[in-house]
Amino acid sequence: MSDAFLDLLDLACERFGGAVVAANDEFFGTAENLIKRESPIWIEGKYTDRGKWMDGWETRRRRDVTDESHDWCIVRLGAPGRVAGVNVDTACFRGNFPAACALDATDLGGVPSADVLLVAAWREILPRTPLRGDAQNLLAVADAPAATHLRLRIYPDGGVARLRVHGRVAADWEALRRRGEVDLAAAEHGGFVVACSDMFFGSRHNLIMPGDASHMGDGWETKRRRGPGYDWTIIRLGAPGTIQRIEVDTRHFKGNAPAACSLALADVENETALLEGLDDEGLWGELLPRTPLQPHARHRFETELIAPARATHARFNIYPDGGVGRLRLYGRPS
Repeated sequence: MSDAFLDLLDLACERFGGAVVAANDEFFGTAENLIKRESPIWIEGKYTDRGKWMDGWETRRRRDVTDESHDWCIVRLGAPGRVAGVNVDTACFRGNFPAACALDATDLGGVPSADVLLVAAWREILPRTPLRGDAQNLLAVADAPAATHLRLRIYPDGGVARLRVHGRVAADWEALRRRGEVDLAAAEHGGFVVACSDMFFGSRHNLIMPGDASHMGDGWETKRRRGPGYDWTIIRLGAPGTIQRIEVDTRHFKGNAPAACSLALADVENETALLEGLDDEGLWGELLPRTPLQPHARHRFETELIAPARATHARFNIYPDGGVGRLRLYGRPS
């Protein structure tokens, strides 16, 4: 089964704003563990008054098991989105993992309470599927509708370390347009970093995540360049628009910030052709010329921009290498 969905955003991760809002049982381990950013760990000999400490969600053993017996938890996604696949990670759960799981979705406005969610209309997007213990169970999801919440069902009980929900944000651009200026590149608005030259120390996806970077590992950072050239990322905007203001945040990068940056725009329908023609200067129009950067600082560029124009993609270049915590591209959607 294809695992291409792993390159997509984790819609449920707590750093993206995901939250566990309800669970029927958390006897051995709380469901909030499912959406932790960090990978699960095992601590030999660590016990609580309820049993072995586990870095995951774990329910008690059922004694009235039928074929339909299951435990469940409900996760609110960080932003409404369409799920393309999930990683049901049972790391460290060897003799206590569920036999199977299933996944349901619902789309509700506002911030509904747990009581509302319990009686909501749910649609199954992943049928009951066997699970392996102490493994990353990569499960593709086809034709999922836009959703705000997911319900994970485990059969009949047991433990899951992490739930990674990979998909695409379904932003409400009608509502965003009413705000006027918005961050066109933001992940929560559907922006996506489609490619980069290098991300040895920090993922390209960090560049447009919500909030400020909490440390160097929470930004985009490349390896040290030993020859000519520079590093770059390409961002697909959440919606076509005109960028009017740029913020480049190098905070936490004190000895490894880039010396300078620049930004160019493209307005294309064929993203594949754009990626294949990276060196085609005719596809890109300069918005921010090469401009010096300072370490550990938030930079704002507005008067420096050259003739803002409609764009679908932005190319952010750093010279010659280094790390940037966040990139914000503020403007108005077309």
